[in-house]
Amino acid sequence: MNFKIATSNIRFDNPNDGIHDWKGRREILAECINEFSPDILGTQEGRENQIKDLAGLLKNLKLIDEHRDWIDERMYPCIYVNPEKINVYESGDIWLSETPSTPGSKSFESAFPRLCTWVKAHHHQSGKDFFYVNTHLDHVLSETRSRQIEVLVEECNKVNDEKLPMILTGDFNESPFEAVRHRLNHHWPELRDTWFMLRKDEEPSHHDFSGHRKEGTRIDWILTSPDFQVIEMEMYKKNKNGVYPSDHYPVFGSFNLKE
Repeated sequence: MNFKIATSNIRFDNPNDGIHDWKGRREILAECINEFSPDILGTQEGRENQIKDLAGLLKNLKLIDEHRDWIDERMYPCIYVNPEKINVYESGDIWLSETPSTPGSKSFESAFPRLCTWVKAHHHQSGKDFFYVNTHLDHVLSETRSRQIEVLVEECNKVNDEKLPMILTGDFNESPFEAVRHRLNHHWPELRDTWFMLRKDEEPSHHDFSGHRKEGTRIDWILTSPDFQVIEMEMYKKNKNGVYPSDHYPVFGSFNLKE
């Protein structure tokens, strides 16, 4: 059964971004996501106003935020699903700190409070339940990201105790050849880097609104368990009159979900 996954760091609402400020690109971002028409979307770095703006512009996608008490000016990873195809029956947030149930908490010398958001959901066509996690790790220290991913793994194992088929997306702020991916390989060896499975070319996913960047790494990932057979992966690199949807390329993947 065809299953489409998207992940996009949408860049926080920064009034100093000139032609790339949020008001100037939010419709462009929504257009590119609507063009791909994902069944499930993970975004990172958005503030509440951006997340709700996007919810009003996206076709066939519903924001999953019933579990959340929003904190002003905080940047969040978020999940949207197509409710005609997917029924979310449980959701939550995990703060990547020493106190993961405390909203806004941070540890490990993290520059900002970081979290992951998750859903347990039922895919109508295949009849399968799955567990989806979307996150954004800190951007400064490798050791911080490593500690954060350990919290993510430990807490998600508690939530997904029935070991449902899994998707993990996000902005990991390092390449898939560094410490975070190594730790994920250790804890969850079944999770596969879907870009790497189809594409041998490694290219930066963060372009700083330039549309091209020779240096840099692929920091935006879609990882899945083997239940999701990858068909196609792409980065959306288009712009509209020089305005890009974000300073990261959205990453899109098409899959067969095994029945």
